[in-house]
Amino acid sequence: MFAEKRSVMEKTLRQVLVLNGSWEPIQITTARRAMTLIAKGAAVVQESSKDFLRTSQMAFPLPSVIRLLSYRHVPRFSRAVSRKSILMRDGHRCQYCTREFVAGKLTLDHVLPKSRSGKNTWENLVTCCFPCNNSKGDKTPEEAGMTLAARPKPFGMHAKHRQAAANEPLWDKYLFY
Repeated sequence: MFAEKRSVMEKTLRQVLVLNGSWEPIQITTARRAMTLIAKGAAVVQESSKDFLRTSQMAFPLPSVIRLLSYRHVPRFSRAVSRKSILMRDGHRCQYCTREFVAGKLTLDHVLPKSRSGKNTWENLVTCCFPCNNSKGDKTPEEAGMTLAARPKPFGMHAKHRQAAANEPLWDKYLFY
């Protein structure tokens, strides 16, 4: 019985894409919250997952994509720069040797070193493994003879949705950015 409860709990924590009334993706929520919005009449199911939430009398398909019935104003703001966001943007890959690492084996590197007035901005921070960071040291990538795998750029809300969609093929037709 305990294993069955855990399974139900895991199912209700699965990710669900939330579309605004204008069909624009605005956030990712849990299936539990999505079911609440549907039951309240605030949202409708656009795509259902293969999982079901079973009761003694019925089985409800868990949503994968829901759409709010009314438009909600979503303020546009830039995401704060954080270690987690930089790691997510760079796909847990060192931007110099392009190898993939777990988060604990990566560090953040300033493309323009802090000693040369490099700032903590999206355009100046990249993920880097310890050996590459040590060999780069207090130099620019050009001075160290290293090249960046990708030019660093801001990581927006829709980019996060796009990355989460890798596990959810039903989301592709709603992520047009």
